[in-house]
Formats: sequence, structure tokens, C-alpha cells
Amino acid sequence: MTRPGPPPGGSFSARPGPPAGGSFPARHGPPAGGSFPARPGPAVGARPGPPQDLGDDETRHPAVDAAVRAIANAATLAPADQIAQYEAAYETLRETLATIDQT
Repeated sequence: MTRPGPPPGGSFSARPGPPAGGSFPARHGPPAGGSFPARPGPAVGARPGPPQDLGDDETRHPAVDAAVRAIANAATLAPADQIAQYEAAYETLRETLATIDQT
């Protein structure tokens, strides 16, 4: 069995390199003015608000309603504060649903 290696005579074929003349095609940079166009944001009214009042208090849970309101209010906070608000709401929902499952 032979091992791969250089061809007999010790010379390799030339590796591909830059195109003849040593220049590459021009790359496109940022548009004139040095800035990119603004990224589109969410559509107006895309964020859901608090749930509609269903009028049936027997099927609602105060802790779930409070967590949903906290999530809706988090949109007005700074991003770092939003994370804490979402984590607190998640924990409240997780605990509430666990207690509902046990009953």
C-alpha cells in the first residue's frame, strides 16, 4: 500500500491563484453616504394588547391575567428590563399552570 504524497519527481502542479493581472473584481461597499437604509420594523399594530374582557370571571385566573399585563407593559421598558419582566412573567405562568394541573 502506498501513502499519498508528492508525485514522483517532487513537483506539484501550480495552485490556482488570483486572476491574471493580480486584481480581483470590485466589491460593492456601503451605498453613497456611508449608511445602509433603515431596517423595516414591525407593522403598526403588530403587537398584541392585553386580552379582551371575556366577561366570564370563573374561567379567568388573576395570576395569569397579571402575567399577561406584565408582558404587554414590558414593551415600554428598556431591552435589559424587558428580559427581567419576561422571565418573571414566565415563572408566574409556569407556577400557576403547575398548580392548575395538580387540581
